[in-house]
Amino acid sequence: MAEQNSVLTQIARPYAAALFDLAKSEGGLAAVETGLNEIQKLTDESDDFRRFLGSPVISADAKAEAIQAILAKAKTDKTVSNFVNVVARNGRLFALGAIIKGFQALAAKDRGEVTADVTSAAALSSSQLKALADTLKAKIGKTVTLTEHVDPSLIGGLVVKVGSQMIDSSLKTKLQAMKIAMKEVG
Repeated sequence: MAEQNSVLTQIARPYAAALFDLAKSEGGLAAVETGLNEIQKLTDESDDFRRFLGSPVISADAKAEAIQAILAKAKTDKTVSNFVNVVARNGRLFALGAIIKGFQALAAKDRGEVTADVTSAAALSSSQLKALADTLKAKIGKTVTLTEHVDPSLIGGLVVKVGSQMIDSSLKTKLQAMKIAMKEVG
């Protein structure tokens, strides 16, 4: 899995950087980011669309045609539409999610933001998310954008990842640590 992510990152990085440079030079960074977020939302919500993007059975030309129709119907930003068409013609739609993440990281860095992944046992309220973002901003010194995930197996607490740092205060981890400590004693 890590090997696959590494290959996806290597494929996605140049595409994301090229789109970022183009969007920034044209002054359309916000519009491009919004368009990419809409595509990401579609892939997150539709298993069929995600399978379509990753399918090796469907030819690059057929995918490019279908994507053009979808983007035209959605009235996507012209730069985003042209970019996704290039990605489709190059047979790289399977890496579109990684490309979007790479672009989002570049845009956030340009704005002086840091992204943090927050995993909790239950969905956090908006006030809890704001308090967490404020706490992280005070600690890091940069604006923090939170990406929320829910994992009921955590039982309680949070797992927060900011860059290479991870803060794990989940009940699941604490119980596992106690289990290991009890095995060592007994």
